[in-house]
Amino acid sequence: MSTTASEVQGRSLWGDAWQQLRRSRLALACLWIIGLYGVAALFGEGQYLYYHWQDRAAPYNATHLDLQYQAPALAHPCGTDGLGRDVGIRLLQGARIAFQVGIVTSLIAIPIGVILGCLAGYFGGRTDDVIVWLFSTFAAIPGLLFIFAIAMVVGKGLLGIYLGIGLTTWVNLCRLIRAEVMKHKARPYVQAARALGLSHARIIFRHILPNVFHIVIVTFTLRFSYAIGTEVFMSFLGIGVQGEPSWGLMMSNARLRLWYGVWWEMAFSTLAIFVIVLAFNLLGDALRDALDPRLRTREG
Repeated sequence: MSTTASEVQGRSLWGDAWQQLRRSRLALACLWIIGLYGVAALFGEGQYLYYHWQDRAAPYNATHLDLQYQAPALAHPCGTDGLGRDVGIRLLQGARIAFQVGIVTSLIAIPIGVILGCLAGYFGGRTDDVIVWLFSTFAAIPGLLFIFAIAMVVGKGLLGIYLGIGLTTWVNLCRLIRAEVMKHKARPYVQAARALGLSHARIIFRHILPNVFHIVIVTFTLRFSYAIGTEVFMSFLGIGVQGEPSWGLMMSNARLRLWYGVWWEMAFSTLAIFVIVLAFNLLGDALRDALDPRLRTREG
C-alpha cells in the first residue's frame, strides 16, 4: 500500500518530535508530573461535583476545631489548618482550580491570538495595520492592572479570573502567528493553492495553520503556568477565587500563622505551585526544541 508524501512528512514531524521527547528524561519527568497533577485535578473535580450535587458539606471545607494546627503526621500527611481542615485534601482542590484556570483561559486566549495572527499575516495591508494597532495597545497596558480591572468589573471569583487572564494573554501568540504566516504565504504550496482557486479561509486554516501549529502547542504549555501563577497571585490578594481552596487563598490564610510555627500549609501550597509551574516551563522548552523547524535543522 502506497503512502503519500504528506503522510510521511506528518509522521516525521510529530513522530520525530515524540522520539526526541522520549530521549529526554527531564521532559518525561515533566510529563509524569503534569499527568499526576491532572489526575489529582480530576479527582478533585469529581469530589467537588459529588458533594455539590448531594448538597452536602465537602470534606475539604468541613471544620474540626479539635484538630486545628496539627503538624504533618500519618493521619494528615500535610497537616491541618486553623479550622482543622486537611491541607492535603485542600491541595487537591487547588489543583482542580489551577487546571480549570489554565484550560479555560487558554480556550479564550489561543483562538483570539491564532485567528487575529492568521488574518494579519495573510492579508496584510489595512487588516494588518488594525490588528497590529490592537495588540500593540493591549501590550502597552500593564497586564496585571488590566486583569485586575476586568476582574473588578466582572466581580470576584473564577469568572473574573477567566476573562481577565484570557482576554489579556493572546498578544504574544498573535505576534508569533502573524510573523510565521507572513513567511508561509509566499511559499510555493500557498501560491499553488491560490492558483487552484482555493478560498482564503481554506488556505489559511487548512494549509498554513497546520505548518505553524507547533507555536500554538508550545505557547499553550508556557501560558498554562503563567495562568496558574496569575490566579494564585490574584487569589492571594483577595481578588480571585472566593470560598474555595485555591492555592493562593491557602497561602494568604497561612502567611500570618508562620509567626506561630505553623509552616506546613504555606510550605506545601508553595511547593505544589513551584513543581507544576516548573514542570510546564521545562516541558515548554523541550517541546520548542522538538517542534521548532529552525532548531531541528540546526541539529540535523
